[in-house]
Amino acid sequence: MKDVVIIGGGLAGLSAAWRLRHWDIQVLEADSARVGGRIRSEAHGDYVMNWGGHMFAGAGSASAELVAETGTRWAAIPGSLQGMAMNGKFLSSGLIHTYPFRIPMTNKDRLSILRVGARLGADVLRYKRAARRRSGETPEVRQQRIFNFEDERTFADYIGNPTTTARDFYCSVAMRSAADPDQLSAGAGIGYFNLIWNIGHGLGNYIVGGAATLTETIAQSLRNRVQLGAAVNEVVQNSDHVVVRYTLNCKEHEVKAHTAVLATPAPITRKVAVNLRPELRDALGQIRYGPHVAGAFLTNEQNPMPYDSTYGIATPNRSFTVALNQGNLTRGRDTTRRPGGSMMTFSPASLGYRLWDLPEQEIADIYLADLDDIFPGFAGIVTDARVEKFEFGSPYCFPGRHKLQSELTRPSERVFLAGDYLGTFYTDTAVSSGFTAAQGAASVLATERQTRNL
Repeated sequence: MKDVVIIGGGLAGLSAAWRLRHWDIQVLEADSARVGGRIRSEAHGDYVMNWGGHMFAGAGSASAELVAETGTRWAAIPGSLQGMAMNGKFLSSGLIHTYPFRIPMTNKDRLSILRVGARLGADVLRYKRAARRRSGETPEVRQQRIFNFEDERTFADYIGNPTTTARDFYCSVAMRSAADPDQLSAGAGIGYFNLIWNIGHGLGNYIVGGAATLTETIAQSLRNRVQLGAAVNEVVQNSDHVVVRYTLNCKEHEVKAHTAVLATPAPITRKVAVNLRPELRDALGQIRYGPHVAGAFLTNEQNPMPYDSTYGIATPNRSFTVALNQGNLTRGRDTTRRPGGSMMTFSPASLGYRLWDLPEQEIADIYLADLDDIFPGFAGIVTDARVEKFEFGSPYCFPGRHKLQSELTRPSERVFLAGDYLGTFYTDTAVSSGFTAAQGAASVLATERQTRNL
């Protein structure tokens, strides 16, 4: 009998596996080709193509602990995250409050943007105070306070009835959360602006060599304890052990363990964990996700590009809501600009649904047409273009989400949950929830081992 079976080889599952690596564990991952889940990157010479999670929390975070423990190199994201391409104008420098005066639009639109911006700026400060760590409190108490913040209405209700241009100006940023404004809670939308506007304060780090460097490093440390292509069908919690049934190479298998960590998206967790308590199953059933459709592009330009000093570029009224200049991560360490580059595009929420059923090459062509319109000549410097789709792109906070948290985090006897749906910090929630699940499993194992030795 295993000590722990970990279902899911994404960032949350691998974080749990890392902390449990000295126990007898087995990681079951449904993907037959790789670990990492929504962490997906490839290094190509000087540059990295990236399709998934790309930003990690800094000092004092669970991510910082994992990076340090695994010996992975990381650095602060260089360049501005406040780029915007709108109405034929690309801006990446200067105070963001001046953007409405520098982007072509009517005075009515400018006034509407400024009205929303004044309220949003004040509420970002309120959010920042609410999200700040407080002496003596547990991470769970802090997370609940963040969920509670402005959680009774949508972000669309929050911004009211601005002009169409003003709505586009703000909603292209909020949609990065994987929800449309009329789905997303007001607090979550405000929180996303807090993230963007405070990116220079330790909130944005990247993994040198690509995010998959971290997940593959963990997987290699576990070696033959990671089983790819293992699709879990059922997890049954008994009084003294857990039974996990899965399909591998078209054959049914079963493994027993003292404990299990379920590090899969909430709908999958609810489906396979057949005898979780009813209240928990109900809470899992209410978690909502938006899709991710992402494109990655390698380029071979020989000269500087207008976006060289910019990492994140909001792109209202495009097929993607943001373009991420992955080449900036490489050039941030350079004293002279080397040739080439890498760009990522990201279509969440309704943008992702519009593209979902299209062939990947057609999506890539749509992306390239938009990029070429924003940066004339871009299509001519692309040497590789590929698209990835993630059905469970990101969980998002909807009005009333705070009511589920106590049930989702209530301890279980032998099955422990991990995943980014358990909090609001994306990759860092995946890591921290993996650590928490590992601690729960280790506590059960330690108690039983001591009991047997009495």
